[in-house]
Amino acid sequence: MTTSSSSSSPSDPTPAPSPARPGGTAKLGDHAVARIGFGAMQLEGSTGEREATAVLRAVVAAGVNHIDTAQFYGAGICNDRIRTALAPYPDDLALVSKVGADNGPDGGLVPAQRPGELRRQVEANLTALGVERLAVVNLRRLDIPPGLIAEGDQRVDLDSQLAELSALRDEGKLGGIGLSAIDADTLRAALPAGIVCVQNGYSVLDRSAEPVLDLCREHGIAWVPFFPLGSAFPGLPKATENPTVVALATELGATPAQVALAWLLAHYDGTLLIPGTSNTAHLGENLAAGDVVLPASAITELDGLAAPGRIG
Repeated sequence: MTTSSSSSSPSDPTPAPSPARPGGTAKLGDHAVARIGFGAMQLEGSTGEREATAVLRAVVAAGVNHIDTAQFYGAGICNDRIRTALAPYPDDLALVSKVGADNGPDGGLVPAQRPGELRRQVEANLTALGVERLAVVNLRRLDIPPGLIAEGDQRVDLDSQLAELSALRDEGKLGGIGLSAIDADTLRAALPAGIVCVQNGYSVLDRSAEPVLDLCREHGIAWVPFFPLGSAFPGLPKATENPTVVALATELGATPAQVALAWLLAHYDGTLLIPGTSNTAHLGENLAAGDVVLPASAITELDGLAAPGRIG
């Protein structure tokens, strides 16, 4: 709310200054968002509603205006907690969701790739979040690892999926279309639909998706890496345990996670990070990665870390 007057006095209300955007800003479709956003997945499970509310309100107070979620996260729990904590939403908050999977009867995830299923998922997100429009909807394709792989009638051609999402965009229910877990050929084929975002597994240790990132650079598409600290799967390398990352963190007075996230921000100016957490202390550490300045020598060291076969 703003007030106007021909004179001012010490008693006049003064709007609080807007917090800086963590990591600076970059474009996500038609939104300018903080380069360090927030992934809501970890708000499900054992996190209580009070803790989730505290984290989400701290996210917005810190200047984050990009929250990534999905109705299938926690079978709707994450979306419910976002609405409880933040509605009515700030005008500049970009709520982004993902479709392509759903909750199965046993509690696990099942493919939901058919156009009608994509539409139902978009509608479910809108209802749960209490909004009329999502900033971006990311289509999680299920034709390459990791995770679910579509089979049978769930193997749906990309054009049919994009046609349905484009229709939803035309109806005003989403602002932009994104893709998740894709290869370069899929992105190239999807470009005519107006792709604004790509979410792929990518980190300082695993750059197998580099050809996809190259296309994003060429076309000015936002790049949102998942597994940004290395693999979440047991037995595979984690950036926070890499000796070079650990040594640089000690030298720079940062945490290993902050160094690995700062490298991602430095690698492409269209990178948007969405680290998640269920506690406010860890949130502060994640957001502070945007303040870590990597010297050129550190970037050179980190550039050389990707294992053989892990650079596309």
